[in-house]
Amino acid sequence: MIIPQIDASCLFNPDHAEYQASLEDVRLAAEDVGFMVLNNTSISCSVITELMGVYRQFFMLGNEQKAAYNMAVTGSNRGWGAPGAEQVDPTANPDYKEVFDCGLELKFDDPLASHTYYAPNQWPEYPSEFRPVVQGYYDQAVKISQALLSAVAQAIGQPADYFTDKFDKPMALLRGNYYPPRPATAASRDFGIAPHTDYGCLTLLATDGSPGLEIQGRDGDWIAVNANPGSFVINFGEMLQMWTAGQVVATPHRVVGGSHERISVPFFFNPRFDTNVAPWGSEDVTLAGEHLSKRYDETYVHRRSADGT
Repeated sequence: MIIPQIDASCLFNPDHAEYQASLEDVRLAAEDVGFMVLNNTSISCSVITELMGVYRQFFMLGNEQKAAYNMAVTGSNRGWGAPGAEQVDPTANPDYKEVFDCGLELKFDDPLASHTYYAPNQWPEYPSEFRPVVQGYYDQAVKISQALLSAVAQAIGQPADYFTDKFDKPMALLRGNYYPPRPATAASRDFGIAPHTDYGCLTLLATDGSPGLEIQGRDGDWIAVNANPGSFVINFGEMLQMWTAGQVVATPHRVVGGSHERISVPFFFNPRFDTNVAPWGSEDVTLAGEHLSKRYDETYVHRRSADGT
């Protein structure tokens, strides 16, 4: 499986000589591979380096300090998720990574504001630059994802603005992942994050350049994929696969972990809560927020009921 390498300066410029070729690469990524690498975006390597730095400073705090922002207390996906807080594969052990999540906040009188996917963010006091750096990156990631989704729409035969009005209040979640060195006691059911497909539409992943991410080829083998800081690994999720009646594919991926720590920052770009993401051409109704709720309830340990369901 060859993962398409796509130049954003071509893809986002309809007048570029390689524009149509770039769209064809996006079609291949969306319909066949499920992944691609996006290079030469407007987000610089220095921005990513600074972003990774503030996440690392937070993750290096003691657990008692990070617990002040524990998302398990609020029940929303905002704040710190401790090691073992997620179990993306029910046949594996809870993932040994830890995370920090933030997302879009709406005004209190907005009809969608009561949904957990627009909950207030929890901002750590240390490092002091955490909030402005993370919020600044969030805003840039929204713009890149909007442009990329427009390109995906065209690549799969839809108008460029097909998705635009459906992402006006996106359930867009920015996450910092911290993968410590793989524990010496780890066994075959232990992962930084176990094999899974993303739950939403589009994921824009920034990395610190460390290896670790693997995707599953159609033959079942696992293939390493990486991007240097400033380039992005892009993949498509279950929601977009369902929405497009299988035209876009969601590909399983995992992080087993190795001898070195790793930080990655996925940006999960999903439509507004009340968007119908049922398959094209069907008369079904599946709200985007309900789809995410079902999948998160299966994943977050703190969202499960007392009987473990």
